[in-house]
Amino acid sequence: MEGYRYYQGKQLRCGFTTGSAAAAAAQAAMAAFFGKNTPDEVRIDLPAGGTLKIQINTIRIRDGYTIASVIKDGGDDPDITHGIEIFSKISLREDNMVNIYGGIGVGTVTKPGLPMKVGMSSINPVPMKMIENEVRKILPAGKGVDVEIFVPEGEEIAKRTLNPKLGVLGGISILGTTGIVKPMSEEAFKDSLAIELKMLLAENPEKEVVFVFGNHGKRFMKEKFGIDEGKVLVISNFVGFMLDRACEYGVKKIFFAGDLGKFVKVAGGIFHTHSRMSDAKLEILTANALLAGEGRENLLKILNSNTTEEAVNYVTKKETFTLLAEKAKEKCQEYVRRNGAEITVETLIFASGGRELGRSKGWKL
Repeated sequence: MEGYRYYQGKQLRCGFTTGSAAAAAAQAAMAAFFGKNTPDEVRIDLPAGGTLKIQINTIRIRDGYTIASVIKDGGDDPDITHGIEIFSKISLREDNMVNIYGGIGVGTVTKPGLPMKVGMSSINPVPMKMIENEVRKILPAGKGVDVEIFVPEGEEIAKRTLNPKLGVLGGISILGTTGIVKPMSEEAFKDSLAIELKMLLAENPEKEVVFVFGNHGKRFMKEKFGIDEGKVLVISNFVGFMLDRACEYGVKKIFFAGDLGKFVKVAGGIFHTHSRMSDAKLEILTANALLAGEGRENLLKILNSNTTEEAVNYVTKKETFTLLAEKAKEKCQEYVRRNGAEITVETLIFASGGRELGRSKGWKL
């Protein structure tokens, strides 16, 4: 396939999703089963319109079934499924139904909160429709088929994904809402975070959640408050996105803990904390230290520090961190109110090494 996008001045090649790979393999297996041909490539329909040409890796014709496979191509995206072989097996049914399910290496859903019901194969709704569409292009009237999607490497690869945490066991998920993998896209990561939030809420009638920026925060919450790491959601840099999802999913209360370098940005009303998007942390920290009564000499040291870790050494007014925590709380609550929601947010800031610096006054865990 061809297709490129530009990211930080570089031309990067687009790829295709596991859903597209499964749909292409299904079309090729159908063509071979019903005697039309054994194609070297197929063209599939994309959910948003247009088509995509995909190479077929293997076709095997056996007594009573056919199997075709596609090598998943993630383009220039750092995709863990890049290069794996995705198979589709076609066999006749005695009715006129199209039955699509996962075989070896495709995970099974074991927890609520995902688009598929518990007990079903982890083939998401859009890929499911794509596969059925490609099958029905060739399926003769009155005939029905079983379509088994399997991935021999899937179970091993899934151990390096979020699937076990999401309750998808035994393999990977067949995914993709557009059929195309855009290099360096944040969308897939954000989608997985939204699903994880849904799953946490499905097991939490109080609708209270714990947000942290990364694994350091998870460890902090476990060591400091005894919170099971499975009940703590790592949101990375996507503060605004996850606050939006919290509003959408009916969250009532958020306990938000994080390191100073990230949290100081939230206190300044910044809701995407990656350094490419924003990097005013020392300025925000200096301004709040000034409000807390810090002396001029230390203010200059804070402002000229290389990192917030260094700057902490020059903060003598510990009220600075309480002020930052309260401001971060206020900014988050203002954000959700703009969405028409009322969510109580309590915040806690810690330094590297796990030392608590400050917390909002309502923080009680």
